[in-house]
Amino acid sequence: MNMDSSVPGEHLPEPKKFIVYKKKKRIEDDTMCSIMCYCKEDAVLEQFKKGFQETVSRGPDDSRIIELPDGIMGFHRLAIMGLHPEGMQPFEYEGDYVVCNGEIYGFDTIKKHLIADGYKFQSDSDCEILLPMYKDYGVSMFEMLDAEYACIIYDGDTHEFLAARDPIGIRPLYYGYDKDGAIVFASEPKNLVNICDKIMPFPPGHYYKGGEFICYTDITRVDHVSEDDLETACGKIKDLLVKGVEKRLVADAKVGFLLSGGLDSSLVCAIAAKKSDVPIKTFAIGMTEDAIDLKYAKQVADFIGSDHTEIYMTPDEVISSLRDVIKLLGTFDITTIRASMGMYLLCKGIHEQTDIRVLLTGEISDELFGYKYTDFAPNAAAFQAESVKRVHELHMYDVLRADRCISVNSLEARVPFGDLAFVEYVMSIDPEMKLNKYGKGKYLLRHAFEDGEYLPESILWREKAAFSDAVGHSMVDYLKEYAEKEYGDDWQEIAAKYEHATPFTKESLLYREIFEDYYPGQADMIVDFWMPNKEWEGCNVNDPSARVLSNYGDSGK
Repeated sequence: MNMDSSVPGEHLPEPKKFIVYKKKKRIEDDTMCSIMCYCKEDAVLEQFKKGFQETVSRGPDDSRIIELPDGIMGFHRLAIMGLHPEGMQPFEYEGDYVVCNGEIYGFDTIKKHLIADGYKFQSDSDCEILLPMYKDYGVSMFEMLDAEYACIIYDGDTHEFLAARDPIGIRPLYYGYDKDGAIVFASEPKNLVNICDKIMPFPPGHYYKGGEFICYTDITRVDHVSEDDLETACGKIKDLLVKGVEKRLVADAKVGFLLSGGLDSSLVCAIAAKKSDVPIKTFAIGMTEDAIDLKYAKQVADFIGSDHTEIYMTPDEVISSLRDVIKLLGTFDITTIRASMGMYLLCKGIHEQTDIRVLLTGEISDELFGYKYTDFAPNAAAFQAESVKRVHELHMYDVLRADRCISVNSLEARVPFGDLAFVEYVMSIDPEMKLNKYGKGKYLLRHAFEDGEYLPESILWREKAAFSDAVGHSMVDYLKEYAEKEYGDDWQEIAAKYEHATPFTKESLLYREIFEDYYPGQADMIVDFWMPNKEWEGCNVNDPSARVLSNYGDSGK
């Protein structure tokens, strides 16, 4: 970082500030929000505001747009921590500016070092540490963060914009270029539709500087395979996941928990319940007629003593919400859309009927410990390679689903299984131990929590059911029936016009055509359909649901 006080731009005028709107709520810190930056000196403010308004639900408490000497920067705020307006972004420090959608864990330790170096903090916001860190460490700062974040920095000395995203991509960030080649960053693709011809996801674990995307951390990289034996590995899995949950419980706003009754969400809830002095609030959803997981979610809730709420959805709600769900997701992927139906309607109910602001979820476990189809992995190397691929793509599938379904309802998602230390360790475990050689998938995770009375055995050792099935097998059937009525025998001719990720069923074609209505020509944002690895014996199927696999067994009961 060039700290020479004579560098060009030192005496640039203060940027003009535009308050788009400000709601009268006494809230402060901004862990879940929407950010956007148009990196162009003559960017049109009205065009920026129009695009930025598309994600106001991510930050309905306060909004601010500022014009910088070389572009425009905006911030919508959902306040979770603290009660002072000084936490509003963009933050400014010695001519640099930053907007950040994120949660930075352990920021107090970094803050103490910065205070010792002479920095005077104006707020209690964790994100305020970013600019003084940038002054001290430059782009090396990004690999120092234990965080779920997406941020954009304007360097007033060099007149350049930088951006970065967390190693898993839990917080969303997209980019595109306008007709003049200027780059634009935003939390969601819908911000960029009317500005950029091509929109792409910002690669997780990268920062952007000088026109290049540079990897600062590959969370899947294993330099040394762990030599821990089974019991040691399970002990570390337990300790790291407990810490991952614990750090995500900190919030001044009220925290809730999505509980499907499956292993992953149940473990998150069980850990939180042990850490809480009062009953935690859990929420589950299912179809009115055949919800598999509602009964299991209630068993978990009764066991851990949570304040539990059940929400039911009808076939009409599923069909009538489909277009809205595809618009908010920005995907055509079958699995993501199916699984989002229940999650969206559940979060909608939480937003409308409670004062919960933060939700903990169970995503990312499958990619680390295996899914039903990974039972078919031919060897340990293939299992590990598949895990690497899935973790790299999480930001386009499960993580995208959790973020959009929760944030569109003005709530914040926190994902304990995405804790960086936890992910790094599980990825380093000898994949031979992660193969399903035990007669039960995710054995390491289950065995890790056998002691301590976290869950009843019937839940801890229950077969996994796909979330889109577990809310009720009928939900997927209704969607398929709806698609069947929409298209005739010529559906494959219609599908053939889509060269990238060509639809291969009437259902996938329906989703693709709705997607194109809202994001025309932007299908490259999603690399392909989430499907089992068809190269493995037993996985060459034509539907992403685990219930079409031969080993699904009792998962749906």
